[in-house]
Amino acid sequence: MSLSVTVSDKSAQRLKEFAQGNETFQKTYFKKNEAELLNLVQEGQNPRALFIGCSDSRVIPDLIVQTRPGDLFVVRNVGNFVAPYKPDEDFHSTAAAIEYAVGVLKVSEIIICGHSHCGAIEALYNPTCEMSMIHTAKWLTLGEKAKSMALLALGNGVAKETLLRATEHLSIVTQIENLLTYPYVKKMVEEETLFIHGWYYDIETGAIEYYDPDMYQFRPLSELGDAQSPI
Repeated sequence: MSLSVTVSDKSAQRLKEFAQGNETFQKTYFKKNEAELLNLVQEGQNPRALFIGCSDSRVIPDLIVQTRPGDLFVVRNVGNFVAPYKPDEDFHSTAAAIEYAVGVLKVSEIIICGHSHCGAIEALYNPTCEMSMIHTAKWLTLGEKAKSMALLALGNGVAKETLLRATEHLSIVTQIENLLTYPYVKKMVEEETLFIHGWYYDIETGAIEYYDPDMYQFRPLSELGDAQSPI
């Protein structure tokens, strides 16, 4: 099979910008940190945490917590959702990442990070998926529980933005519940060899909140101590 790709002028310009960006990366960051990056090749990766985040282009894990290459094993999807454990031989991208991070890389932390102004959460209230978008429509059902909880707590009369922010927060909690349906995850959490964190990133301020299961509320991540230690 042959592939024939016609590149428009607009596309060519975008590719040129990406190419220039890579050249800048090689000449600056890579050159400055070459020893560290080559050590990751020789020694292999040993990330401290699995970061499950949203595919939203405005949420860049290493940028918002200032981690370095090798610190985070990252999987991103629409809505930072975690599907419940399903032991079959179908294709499960996020589940495979969880399995690999826990079983092979032996991470000690899993972070599920949601964010403000999430398109997936807004889509729960304004379904716009075309009939052909069968995978997206199915995937978004993973947010329905959070939507129901938000509506139950706040009612239909509340301001839309308030409802969306509440649903975004509640979705993080429900995804943690889904994550705990994975037997090996639940076992390690109970043995206190694996710790799960729910984070909420505010795009408008850059601040992160963490879910406190004892208080049943989100609190500023800065409260956890030294702001120079991101995880």
